[in-house]
Amino acid sequence: RNLIINGAMQVAQRGTSSLGSNEYGSVDRIWHYYQGVDESPTFSQVDVASGTPAFQDGFRKAFRVTNGNQTNGAGAADQIQWETRFEAQDIANSGWNYTSSTSFLTLSFYIKSSVAQVFNLFVKTEAGTEKNMPFSTPSLSADTWTRVSFQIKGDSGITFNNNSLKGLSISFDPFLGTNYTDNSITNGEWIAWNSGTRCKDVTATWYETDNATLEITGLQLEVG
Repeated sequence: RNLIINGAMQVAQRGTSSLGSNEYGSVDRIWHYYQGVDESPTFSQVDVASGTPAFQDGFRKAFRVTNGNQTNGAGAADQIQWETRFEAQDIANSGWNYTSSTSFLTLSFYIKSSVAQVFNLFVKTEAGTEKNMPFSTPSLSADTWTRVSFQIKGDSGITFNNNSLKGLSISFDPFLGTNYTDNSITNGEWIAWNSGTRCKDVTATWYETDNATLEITGLQLEVG
Protein backbone atom coordinates (compact mmCIF):
# COMPACT_ATOMS: atom_id res chain seq x y z
CA ARG A 1 0.00 0.00 0.00
CA ASN A 2 3.01 2.30 0.17
CA LEU A 3 3.06 4.43 -2.99
CA ILE A 4 6.71 5.37 -2.41
CA ILE A 5 9.41 3.22 -3.97
CA ASN A 6 12.52 2.77 -1.80
CA GLY A 7 11.01 4.56 1.19
CA ALA A 8 13.23 2.43 3.45
CA MET A 9 16.28 3.92 1.66
CA GLN A 10 17.75 0.45 1.06
CA VAL A 11 18.77 0.87 -2.58
CA ALA A 12 21.60 3.20 -3.61
CA GLN A 13 22.73 1.80 -6.96
CA ARG A 14 24.34 5.07 -8.13
CA GLY A 15 26.56 5.26 -5.04
CA THR A 16 26.24 5.76 -1.32
CA SER A 17 27.43 9.40 -1.31
CA SER A 18 27.11 12.41 -3.61
CA LEU A 19 28.02 16.09 -3.70
CA GLY A 20 25.94 16.65 -6.83
CA SER A 21 23.02 19.02 -7.36
CA ASN A 22 19.94 18.63 -9.56
CA GLU A 23 20.43 14.87 -9.80
CA TYR A 24 19.71 11.44 -8.38
CA GLY A 25 23.17 10.83 -6.95
CA SER A 26 22.87 8.53 -3.96
CA VAL A 27 19.74 6.81 -2.61
CA ASP A 28 17.44 5.71 -5.44
CA ARG A 29 14.31 7.81 -6.06
CA ILE A 30 15.70 10.73 -4.03
CA TRP A 31 16.44 13.79 -6.18
CA HIS A 32 18.56 16.46 -4.50
CA TYR A 33 19.35 20.08 -5.23
CA TYR A 34 21.13 23.10 -3.75
CA GLN A 35 22.11 26.62 -4.73
CA GLY A 36 23.72 29.67 -3.16
CA VAL A 37 25.74 27.59 -0.69
CA ASP A 38 29.29 28.37 0.40
CA GLU A 39 30.18 24.69 0.63
CA SER A 40 28.36 21.83 -1.05
CA PRO A 41 26.26 19.57 1.18
CA THR A 42 26.71 15.81 1.02
CA PHE A 43 23.83 13.43 0.26
CA SER A 44 24.35 9.86 1.38
CA GLN A 45 22.97 6.50 2.46
CA VAL A 46 23.79 5.67 6.09
CA ASP A 47 23.06 2.93 8.60
CA VAL A 48 20.34 3.28 11.23
CA ALA A 49 21.80 2.69 14.70
CA SER A 50 20.56 -0.35 16.60
CA GLY A 51 18.28 0.23 19.57
CA THR A 52 16.71 3.38 18.08
CA PRO A 53 12.96 3.63 17.34
CA ALA A 54 13.55 3.51 13.59
CA PHE A 55 15.73 0.41 13.93
CA GLN A 56 13.16 -1.28 16.15
CA ASP A 57 10.53 -0.68 13.46
CA GLY A 58 12.67 -2.60 10.99
CA PHE A 59 14.59 0.14 9.20
CA ARG A 60 18.30 -0.40 8.63
CA LYS A 61 19.18 2.38 6.16
CA ALA A 62 18.47 6.12 6.01
CA PHE A 63 19.04 9.03 3.64
CA ARG A 64 21.25 11.75 5.12
CA VAL A 65 22.00 15.36 4.20
CA THR A 66 25.20 16.71 5.74
CA ASN A 67 25.48 20.49 5.66
CA GLY A 68 28.69 22.19 4.59
CA ASN A 69 30.27 25.24 6.18
CA GLN A 70 27.94 28.10 5.21
CA THR A 71 30.30 30.89 6.24
CA ASN A 72 28.15 33.71 4.83
CA GLY A 73 25.04 32.63 6.70
CA ALA A 74 21.52 32.17 5.42
CA GLY A 75 20.99 34.05 2.17
CA ALA A 76 17.54 34.81 0.78
CA ALA A 77 18.25 32.76 -2.36
CA ASP A 78 20.05 29.89 -0.64
CA GLN A 79 18.48 26.45 -0.64
CA ILE A 80 19.12 22.82 0.13
CA GLN A 81 16.31 20.44 -0.68
CA TRP A 82 15.53 16.92 -1.76
CA GLU A 83 12.38 15.32 -3.07
CA THR A 84 10.72 12.12 -4.19
CA ARG A 85 8.52 12.16 -7.28
CA PHE A 86 5.52 10.19 -8.57
CA GLU A 87 4.21 9.53 -12.04
CA ALA A 88 0.71 10.94 -12.46
CA GLN A 89 -0.71 7.49 -13.21
CA ASP A 90 0.48 6.17 -9.85
CA ILE A 91 -1.68 8.73 -8.05
CA ALA A 92 -4.60 8.50 -10.51
CA ASN A 93 -4.78 4.72 -10.00
CA SER A 94 -4.08 4.70 -6.26
CA GLY A 95 -7.71 4.73 -5.11
CA TRP A 96 -7.41 8.21 -3.58
CA ASN A 97 -10.45 10.35 -4.40
CA TYR A 98 -8.18 13.33 -4.88
CA THR A 99 -10.93 15.81 -5.82
CA SER A 100 -12.72 15.30 -2.47
CA SER A 101 -11.67 17.22 0.64
CA THR A 102 -12.87 14.29 2.78
CA SER A 103 -10.51 11.80 1.11
CA PHE A 104 -6.92 11.63 2.29
CA LEU A 105 -3.41 10.41 1.70
CA THR A 106 -1.26 9.85 4.78
CA LEU A 107 2.41 10.78 4.60
CA SER A 108 4.63 9.42 7.37
CA PHE A 109 8.34 8.97 8.06
CA TYR A 110 11.08 8.84 10.68
CA ILE A 111 13.27 11.95 10.85
CA LYS A 112 16.40 12.80 12.88
CA SER A 113 18.44 16.01 13.04
CA SER A 114 21.70 16.79 14.79
CA VAL A 115 20.19 20.22 15.56
CA ALA A 116 16.98 20.74 17.53
CA GLN A 117 14.49 22.69 15.42
CA VAL A 118 11.37 22.56 13.22
CA PHE A 119 11.75 21.51 9.56
CA ASN A 120 9.44 22.28 6.65
CA LEU A 121 8.27 20.31 3.63
CA PHE A 122 5.63 20.61 0.95
CA VAL A 123 3.63 18.47 -1.46
CA LYS A 124 3.18 19.78 -5.01
CA THR A 125 0.88 18.72 -7.86
CA GLU A 126 2.43 18.92 -11.31
CA ALA A 127 -0.53 18.44 -13.69
CA GLY A 128 -3.30 20.91 -14.57
CA THR A 129 -3.37 23.86 -12.16
CA GLU A 130 -0.26 23.40 -10.01
CA LYS A 131 -0.83 23.59 -6.27
CA ASN A 132 1.22 22.94 -3.16
CA MET A 133 0.42 22.03 0.44
CA PRO A 134 2.98 22.99 3.12
CA PHE A 135 3.71 21.17 6.38
CA SER A 136 6.02 21.64 9.37
CA THR A 137 7.39 18.95 11.64
CA PRO A 138 7.16 19.21 15.42
CA SER A 139 10.25 20.70 17.05
CA LEU A 140 12.75 17.85 16.86
CA SER A 141 15.06 16.93 19.71
CA ALA A 142 18.68 16.70 18.60
CA ASP A 143 19.95 13.27 17.51
CA THR A 144 16.59 11.58 18.18
CA TRP A 145 14.49 9.63 15.69
CA THR A 146 10.93 11.03 15.61
CA ARG A 147 7.98 9.50 13.77
CA VAL A 148 5.96 12.16 11.93
CA SER A 149 2.63 11.82 10.12
CA PHE A 150 0.56 14.23 8.00
CA GLN A 151 -2.78 14.00 6.22
CA ILE A 152 -3.04 15.28 2.65
CA LYS A 153 -6.65 16.02 1.78
CA GLY A 154 -8.11 16.09 -1.70
CA ASP A 155 -9.10 19.27 -3.52
CA SER A 156 -11.49 19.95 -6.38
CA GLY A 157 -8.82 21.96 -8.18
CA ILE A 158 -6.13 19.28 -8.55
CA THR A 159 -5.67 16.87 -11.45
CA PHE A 160 -3.72 13.67 -12.05
CA ASN A 161 -3.66 12.37 -15.62
CA ASN A 162 -3.33 8.67 -16.35
CA ASN A 163 0.15 8.93 -17.86
CA SER A 164 3.81 8.56 -16.95
CA LEU A 165 4.54 12.28 -16.64
CA LYS A 166 5.45 13.80 -13.29
CA GLY A 167 2.25 14.13 -11.25
CA LEU A 168 3.18 14.72 -7.61
CA SER A 169 6.31 15.56 -5.64
CA ILE A 170 7.13 15.65 -1.94
CA SER A 171 9.91 18.14 -1.17
CA PHE A 172 11.87 18.25 2.09
CA ASP A 173 13.69 21.49 2.82
CA PRO A 174 16.55 21.50 5.31
CA PHE A 175 16.92 25.12 4.24
CA LEU A 176 15.07 27.54 1.96
CA GLY A 177 15.84 31.25 1.97
CA THR A 178 13.12 33.84 2.32
CA ASN A 179 12.80 34.18 -1.48
CA TYR A 180 10.90 30.88 -1.35
CA THR A 181 8.95 31.04 1.91
CA ASP A 182 6.01 32.91 3.42
CA ASN A 183 4.89 32.72 7.05
CA SER A 184 1.35 33.82 6.16
CA ILE A 185 0.45 30.55 4.45
CA THR A 186 -1.39 27.80 6.33
CA ASN A 187 0.01 24.31 6.85
CA GLY A 188 -2.18 21.49 5.58
CA GLU A 189 -4.05 23.62 3.04
CA TRP A 190 -3.72 23.63 -0.75
CA ILE A 191 -2.62 26.93 -2.30
CA ALA A 192 -1.87 27.97 -5.88
CA TRP A 193 1.76 27.16 -6.68
CA ASN A 194 4.14 30.07 -6.40
CA SER A 195 7.89 29.70 -6.01
CA GLY A 196 7.80 32.27 -3.21
CA THR A 197 5.21 30.45 -1.08
CA ARG A 198 6.52 26.90 -0.95
CA CYS A 199 6.36 26.63 2.83
CA LYS A 200 6.60 28.69 6.00
CA ASP A 201 9.86 30.47 6.86
CA VAL A 202 12.67 28.05 7.59
CA THR A 203 14.71 28.30 10.79
CA ALA A 204 18.36 28.88 9.84
CA THR A 205 19.98 27.14 12.83
CA TRP A 206 20.64 23.86 11.02
CA TYR A 207 21.90 25.63 7.91
CA GLU A 208 24.32 27.79 9.88
CA THR A 209 25.72 24.85 11.87
CA ASP A 210 28.83 23.31 10.29
CA ASN A 211 28.36 19.67 9.29
CA ALA A 212 24.84 19.48 10.72
CA THR A 213 22.98 16.36 9.58
CA LEU A 214 19.37 15.53 8.76
CA GLU A 215 18.27 11.93 8.21
CA ILE A 216 15.03 10.30 7.09
CA THR A 217 13.77 6.75 6.65
CA GLY A 218 10.54 4.80 6.65
CA LEU A 219 9.04 7.19 4.11
CA GLN A 220 5.48 6.12 3.36
CA LEU A 221 2.54 7.54 1.38
CA GLU A 222 -0.68 5.57 1.57
CA VAL A 223 -4.34 6.06 0.73
CA GLY A 224 -6.56 6.67 3.75
